[in-house]
Amino acid sequence: MEHRGLDADGYIEREGALGQVQAEFRPVVAAARERIAEAYGRRLHSAYLYGSLPRGTARPGLSDLDLLLALHREPSEEDRDAAEVLSRGLDEDFPEIEGAGILLYGKDTLLSEQERYDLGWFLACLCTPLLGADLAEHLPRYRPDGLLARETNGDLADVLPDWRAKVQAASAPEDYRRLSRAFARRLVRAGFTLVMPRWGGWTSDLTESAEIFGAYYPERAAQMRDAAAVALDPVADPAVLRTYIEDLGPWLADEYTARHGPKAPRS
Repeated sequence: MEHRGLDADGYIEREGALGQVQAEFRPVVAAARERIAEAYGRRLHSAYLYGSLPRGTARPGLSDLDLLLALHREPSEEDRDAAEVLSRGLDEDFPEIEGAGILLYGKDTLLSEQERYDLGWFLACLCTPLLGADLAEHLPRYRPDGLLARETNGDLADVLPDWRAKVQAASAPEDYRRLSRAFARRLVRAGFTLVMPRWGGWTSDLTESAEIFGAYYPERAAQMRDAAAVALDPVADPAVLRTYIEDLGPWLADEYTARHGPKAPRS
């Protein structure tokens, strides 16, 4: 029987492990652990690694370092400034990564009912413990169902205006590369979660996600395959961004809302 990222009971298995981090990335992970503890001290509840590094699929010089930090209280401006300094320092000191990103939340938010099927699921299924007590122990197991689809990517229509503003403000090739990567990643992931309940499984692999989507929407399959390619190798072409904000993005947002409904409003 095909595995599809689920355990024997049909729940999404937690992906990634520190043991899967490739040798060339272990020094940056060790430095991140040490610097996080130094920067946040007692304010830190726990820290997590996610993305290609703990999945063992990172590419030297191309992949970024992705971190989630859970604080004992909601983050302050000082906490956010520390995250910015920390991410910039890791990026500058380790050429093996192309940027470092830090998500910062209070633990009560991560464990809240409101975030149970979004940030909570993200932590429990896609994040690898790096420091501190694992908050996933306080979260349920998750199935690849319509509720999870709605709460993870049911807000695509809400983010499109912001995307359009960012494209209008962009001018340099590096701006277009950065936006193409971010937009393409979000579109491919939304395309996958759109069909996830029908497919009945989970994957974080963007190429595989695009192929699974294309089996259900063959008329959009080529567009999604192209987006998956851009997500892995971004381009400095504003025309690509226009197709995302004028065609694929609006279509996907409408189809998502029609099938799963909008994401629950956040307070």
